[in-house]
This record gives sequence, structure tokens and C-alpha cells, in this order.
Amino acid sequence: MLKHLSLGCLVLLLSSLSAFAADGKKGPLWPEGAPGAKGTTENDIPTLTAYLPASEINTGCAIVVCPGGGYGHLAVGHEGLEIAEFWNNLGVAAFVLEYRHSGRGYQHPAPLHDAQRAVRTVRARWEEYDIDPNRVGIMGFSAGGHLASSAGTHFDAGKPDAGDPVERVSSRPDFMILCYPVIAFNQPFTHRGSQKNLLGADADEELTKSMSSELQVTSETPPTFLFHTTEDTGVPPQNSIVFYLALVKHKVPAELHVFEKGRHGIGLGKAVAGTSAWPELAHNWLKVRGLLSDKK
Repeated sequence: MLKHLSLGCLVLLLSSLSAFAADGKKGPLWPEGAPGAKGTTENDIPTLTAYLPASEINTGCAIVVCPGGGYGHLAVGHEGLEIAEFWNNLGVAAFVLEYRHSGRGYQHPAPLHDAQRAVRTVRARWEEYDIDPNRVGIMGFSAGGHLASSAGTHFDAGKPDAGDPVERVSSRPDFMILCYPVIAFNQPFTHRGSQKNLLGADADEELTKSMSSELQVTSETPPTFLFHTTEDTGVPPQNSIVFYLALVKHKVPAELHVFEKGRHGIGLGKAVAGTSAWPELAHNWLKVRGLLSDKK
């Protein structure tokens, strides 16, 4: 863990992030203003909210949570706060990302920049959050799943000479959990609303391909857990299936669960028989991957 940051870098990091909020409170991803911001209103300020587990059950694992909403709004409740509570009870730190989207006046690449910055921020602040910087993952629901998969297929190692210490660390998630995600664009099973909100109605073919996550998988894509439901007509399960097949093709560790019951957007799915098992399956997957300590 100590190898990720030099002492000098750590000092700069702590001083530059003094404006960031504490546990359970929002803080701006970019205290000096987000790249491409159109103004300084709430709509122009992407935020990250840290929810940390009790120290006695802390596993050292961390997850950035991307709520869904079709890239037009954010379902922060059942796909954000409830998810953070679930992970906290299992000793996992959760960070709810409120990213820019079309409802705030933003399209690509703003959401992706926000997701990349969120992963960097959590990793860079590993000591403060008492986490392992090598166990920082990302998860997302619906369009938030597309954003999470985009972060897992579009990343960089950081800029060692950046003035901002957060920008010096990698944006690559160590794992992904994708929940009924939007994945593919310009397909019969594409969620057209998400594609339009993210890329616009007349996006060119190359941009559309670059943001179709199943086409961007490589051997460097992080290990991934996916779940979907057969009854999902909003974002059909073919989205998860094509991403899973791409992962298998490139020999990336992957696990896929397609349950029979459940509409789109069920979150934890507590009231859906069978499908309600997905959160524990995801937890067990983290254990199998060695991403959780023996504390939990």
C-alpha cells in the first residue's frame, strides 16, 4: 500500500483535499472546478460521498457506486444510499458518485471524467479512508452500470508530474460490479434513451463504438460480476450477456447471473424472490476474488 504514494505526494494530497467532505457528507470531486464545467452551480459540481464501515469490521475494500437514471437523472436512493449501507454492514467502504449528466446539461465525456476522478480520489486517499489502494472497485446500476463499465474499459495509469496529486494515481478499477447495466449502443437491445442522453441524437459511428463497452474489453479489463433479470424490458439482459462474452473472450475473470424475476431498476431487490440473492452472491464473489480480508 505504501508504494502507491511518496511522502511528499501524501503531504500535497492532504493539503489539497482539505475541502473534501468527511464520512456521510458530500464533497466536490474537483475543489477548484470540474473540467469542462459550464458554470459554478450545483449542476456543474460532481460530488462523492464517503460512507465508511465500522473500524472493527473494515475489510479494506472500497467501492465507488454509480446510481442509474438513463444519464438524465440519478436514482441516488435505492441505487446509491441503500447500496452504501449494504456494503458498510459487510465492512466495505462505499462512495456514492453524483456525476454530471444530460439533466444537468452535460453529455460525454463529462460522466466518464467524473467516474475516473472518483476512482482516483478514493485510491489517492487510501490512508485517510483506511482502505487498500489495490482493492478499489466500481459498481453501477442501469446507465450507472454503463458508466462503471466505461471506467473499466477507459482508464490510464495517472500522470506522475501532475500538479494535483489525485491525478497522479491510476483510474483503473480493481474490479467491477455491474447491475442490469446498459452496455451496447446501436443494437436492437440498446437503451436508446441512455445513448441519446450521453452521446446526443447524431453521434458519429466511431464515438458510438468507443462507448459501446462490449467492444472495448481487453485483457486489461478488471474482473467483473454482472447480474440482470429476464423480465427486464427496459434494459434487456442481452446487455450483460454480450459484455460477459467479451470478458470470456479476453480471458478476464467474470461471473454472470441472469435471474428470471424482477423489473428494471430493482436495486437490492429485497422483495423479489430469487433475484434478492444477488447482493450476497456479489459479496461472495469478492471473497472468492480475495478482495475482502478475513475480518468479514
